[in-house]
Amino acid sequence: MSGGHPTAKESPGARRVGAPLQALLWTGGLALLLLSTAVAVTIGPARISVPDVWSAVASHLGFGTSELSPIRDGIIWNLRMPRTLLAAVCGAGLAVCGTVMQSLLRNPLADPFVLGVSSGASTGAVVVVVLGVGGGAVSLSAGAFVGALCSFALVLLLSHTLGATTDRVVLSGVAAMQLFSALTSFVVMTSADAEQTRGVLFWLLGSLSGVGWGEVALCTAVLAVCLVICLAHARTLDAFAFGQEAAAALGVDVARTRIVLLCTTALLTAALVSSAGAIGFVGLVLPHAARALTGSGHRRLLPVTALAGAIFLVWVDTLARTVLDPQEVPVGVVTALIGVPAFVLVLYRTRSAP
Repeated sequence: MSGGHPTAKESPGARRVGAPLQALLWTGGLALLLLSTAVAVTIGPARISVPDVWSAVASHLGFGTSELSPIRDGIIWNLRMPRTLLAAVCGAGLAVCGTVMQSLLRNPLADPFVLGVSSGASTGAVVVVVLGVGGGAVSLSAGAFVGALCSFALVLLLSHTLGATTDRVVLSGVAAMQLFSALTSFVVMTSADAEQTRGVLFWLLGSLSGVGWGEVALCTAVLAVCLVICLAHARTLDAFAFGQEAAAALGVDVARTRIVLLCTTALLTAALVSSAGAIGFVGLVLPHAARALTGSGHRRLLPVTALAGAIFLVWVDTLARTVLDPQEVPVGVVTALIGVPAFVLVLYRTRSAP
């Protein structure tokens, strides 16, 4: 069953958004994202202006030449721009994954990490960093990605063995999360020294420091593919709002759709976590905020959620790297400090919703 089934309609109570407002949200969000990216790159110890950013980017893309010094050009293009762009990609991807998981599992508290992917990534990372698996040929990101896939494979195995209902998928994710979290703690406690422990802990809390264009290109490609798949299943996700039985009555292949979307979100989450660590609350809070603007129709909701998540994490990362300069705060700590009050506010404003 494809995502465009003609009988899959929006859930009851969904607020429709007119085409002009929808276009305004998309164009306004995209313009705000571009402006946020340009301004965020200028913030830091080195004095850089927005025109400097545009000049450096245009020069590297082949549109004219830049008069910036090599040092300033390097700060923009090699240090701040990759980090800011990866923050945008991670924010968009985590928000999209959260939206899909909340709809697919019919659980407003679901987030991208409900399948235990982040715990598996943590185990893979510490195995590489602390135990030295791979002999230096395997990077931390590669180890984290393999660990994330192993965790998701365990979830699929458990849920298939127990019966792949929504509740069992969630419980399988909880079991995998606890298992890999225990493995991570065991490896760190028994094998890591103080410096390794601090480095691993910083990564586990989410860090965008030291990223390069390779991570940006990989995560952007995975996000693009996964977003297309999710948009193709937008109507099907709308049908899931009625429940699995009602979705099946509407002609949705529930089992096939669930496995396709679970694999899609798990792959995207694994790619993002392997590059940036576990950044919480983005995939939990942003979908609720976006629904307040667009309603629950996923064809409109998914793009707006992606833009909101990208803008949000660009500014969170900027705050994380500057608020205690020269010391950097893990991005996941800042998202939690902002996300908890924001989520409470969302719950308060929707307390009377059915």
